[in-house]
Amino acid sequence: MLLPFFWQPFQNCRCASVGPTGLLQEIGSGWDGDMTGDEFSRLLNDFTHSAESGDGARFAAHFTEDAVYYDYIYGAHRGRAEIAHMMQGLFHRDATDYRWEMFDPVFDGEKGYAWSLSSFTSKIPQFAGQHVVIDGMSRFLVRDGLIAEYRESVNGGVAMAQLGVDADRMAKVFKRWAGWLTERPDTADYLARPTGSRAKAGPLKT
Repeated sequence: MLLPFFWQPFQNCRCASVGPTGLLQEIGSGWDGDMTGDEFSRLLNDFTHSAESGDGARFAAHFTEDAVYYDYIYGAHRGRAEIAHMMQGLFHRDATDYRWEMFDPVFDGEKGYAWSLSSFTSKIPQFAGQHVVIDGMSRFLVRDGLIAEYRESVNGGVAMAQLGVDADRMAKVFKRWAGWLTERPDTADYLARPTGSRAKAGPLKT
């Protein structure tokens, strides 16, 4: 999810505690086996509907208590309280008409990927009324039927061009994103290995 208010600093919060409710209790409470591909698709459908609703507690209930949400704009959000605040207190504060839909999900019982389309209308005064649509790739680590880690890859420049962000500001944001990428441990490991080598893969699930 690409947030439309990328120039604002991340704000930590102390939100009310949140936990699985309704369908999430059915999925995450007393989980006794690997999630199937169909169940993963169902999770993504509920996950994106929750994001669209603007209800932070409902959205955060899709995550484990110790989950990390690596947002493309604000960086890491740890635990349900921070994840709830990110969705309700930041995103829906500055955007309306939000839509998010996942396509072509793949899942191996632990890791899942999906391509997405999302859109919103900015409420930021200098960009008010500007409508944005973007695509991206999402990566999920799932534990006990809930999301334990979320990462995304999005071309944020596409969103900024639609908002009308000036070139100097875009350049500053791009430099920050480049820093986040190069500082990641997996990126450092990749760069340290010689051309032609590959990271060690875990055993295939049968």
